[in-house]
Amino acid sequence: MIDPDDLAAFRAAVADARPLPRTDRVQHRTPLPPPRPLQHLADEQAALHESLHGQIGLQDRLEGGDEPIYLRNGIAHSVLKDLRRGRWVLQAEIDLHGLNRDEARSALGVFLAECNRHGTRCVRVIHGKGYGSPGRDAVLRRLVRGWLMQKIEVLAYCQAKPQDGGEGAVIVLLKTQRKMANLRG
Repeated sequence: MIDPDDLAAFRAAVADARPLPRTDRVQHRTPLPPPRPLQHLADEQAALHESLHGQIGLQDRLEGGDEPIYLRNGIAHSVLKDLRRGRWVLQAEIDLHGLNRDEARSALGVFLAECNRHGTRCVRVIHGKGYGSPGRDAVLRRLVRGWLMQKIEVLAYCQAKPQDGGEGAVIVLLKTQRKMANLRG
């Protein structure tokens, strides 16, 4: 049962209410597009373009010297020599620009696992030159090289040629799946 006092209070509260005008149209608003971080995307594109097409410095032009190289123990030096000369065809790449160290390490691990699963042998890892970092310190460059040395599937790596990213990337040679199975068994 409805309390008569409650009913009287309700009627008093809505006494001034008027029905809305009736329309025969339904108004649907199109949903707004999701926000896009335009400046972040522009920064990533600029960094990628700089690493691939930036001015080539003297260090990029020198073959041999201080550029980073890695060759797993027991692998013939000719493998690294061929890698440095570009005799391996790049089959895949990953761009780590804009990622923090945890994101970059995770992305690199997933990428290498996918390459191993698909039998990909030669890849480019773009870590950037550090131009967008505070103090222009190439943090990812150092970290990526250390992470690669820890991965059992990495046979060798060298700094990319200037046209492939120079100081901003490394070319990595991965083991075949057969060799990976031999190492685990």
